[in-house]
Amino acid sequence: MNSSLKFATLAFAFFSAVAGAKTLEVRAGESIQDAIKGASPGDTVLVHPGIYEETVYIDKDDITLRGVIEDGEWPNLEGNKQLNDAILYSGNGFSVEWFKITNYKGNAIMGQAGNNFSIRNNWIIDTGVYGIFPEFGENGLIENNVLSGIEDAAIYVGMSDHIDVRNNRVFDNVAGIEIENSRHALVEGNIAHNNTGGILVFITPGLPIKTSYDAIIRRNTIINNNTPNFAIPGSLVSNIPAGTGMLILASDDVIIEDNIITGNNTAGIIVTSQDFATDVAGDSESDPNPDRIQIRDNVMYDNGNDPVTDVKALMLTQFSTKGPDILAYKSAADAERGSCVSQKTAYRTFGLGDWTECDRATVRAADAVASATPPDSTSRAVASKMLSEPAAPRLITVDANGAELVYQGICAGCHTLNVRMIGPPVLAIQAQYGDDAEALARYIATPEKKRPDFPTMPPQDHLSEAMRIEVARYMLSLSGG
Repeated sequence: MNSSLKFATLAFAFFSAVAGAKTLEVRAGESIQDAIKGASPGDTVLVHPGIYEETVYIDKDDITLRGVIEDGEWPNLEGNKQLNDAILYSGNGFSVEWFKITNYKGNAIMGQAGNNFSIRNNWIIDTGVYGIFPEFGENGLIENNVLSGIEDAAIYVGMSDHIDVRNNRVFDNVAGIEIENSRHALVEGNIAHNNTGGILVFITPGLPIKTSYDAIIRRNTIINNNTPNFAIPGSLVSNIPAGTGMLILASDDVIIEDNIITGNNTAGIIVTSQDFATDVAGDSESDPNPDRIQIRDNVMYDNGNDPVTDVKALMLTQFSTKGPDILAYKSAADAERGSCVSQKTAYRTFGLGDWTECDRATVRAADAVASATPPDSTSRAVASKMLSEPAAPRLITVDANGAELVYQGICAGCHTLNVRMIGPPVLAIQAQYGDDAEALARYIATPEKKRPDFPTMPPQDHLSEAMRIEVARYMLSLSGG
């Protein structure tokens, strides 16, 4: 067995069939959700080609949702710009693959605190705010998907741990791939082209998870990410300048290596603090500065041909009108941050005066895996950031503990405590509702547009009435930095 197949086998071990599992088939004119209702843990739902105009919600563990492609025809989840979400899952051990998903208003595939997930081989076009969006999940694989036309992030890993994002193609989006407030992520072998920004690694202040660290961005092709920013005004990514190949914003311990980064008109790689894109004053627990960034052995050329005004002004201090391959902005340039770059003189740079030369030897991941020797501390010996055993499944109970999980897995993706995102901050919601949890719970189920400067919230009526009240109470009680 070759090393790639061996790894794939190990990675999917936690999706093994349960004794007595069955296969349910759905054909054009039938309902996928009805099949999910009849499924039990361990079952597979096979969906044949056809148009399926529905939202599918999976709250059971160990369900596989698999499309069947026949003569080039896909099963197509179609939102008609009327439905918000195509697939929502809160169950653990969920797998979805081989679907075409088009024309939703909010999300193609959203995880809501489910662990041990696999999202593979899907074709996603114009699904609103996000394409693939696991929120508050642990131990997951996002692989071989194609996504375009997304107005925030095509692949958005939010507040999650131990995630591999591999071999996807993302284009014509605002953000191609975004790793936000997440830890232990591998982003490898992806093609990000013609987005506003290709690959982003973020800390957003105001979220329950305050850190973002241990990310490897390796062997990606990041090219021509010059699409004008068409994000929702006021959202975090609306501040990302067109022409950004890669942006590391406040995250720590990020290794960027063996990538091809070219044709990005503002800069190839930008490393900066949070004040580059957002106001950080309201979250004292969130460190706004990036630490220990390593930029190693990347091929970078033909970047910075038409930089945005602020970057052009910086470069003029070096008597150049061309943007840099690497920009370390504000605190990112400080020596005490512990960042390094290999072959610094090979690139056009700004702000790297205090960065050291990366001097640690590295080895190839394939060599380390094939030799079956324990991987050393270098990033190229790391084949995956996923866990060797499944993460413990999350159990969402209808009480205060369950409400916290639901907030982290659903609400926090749009509502931080005190920083504007797609939705208003929790503090603004508290000012409106006071302690009236019942009123907020009703709004969660059947929202209507109340603020002209925010999009209409999608209904969360898949949550039970009791759970909506618990979540409303939890949100109205939140405080702190």
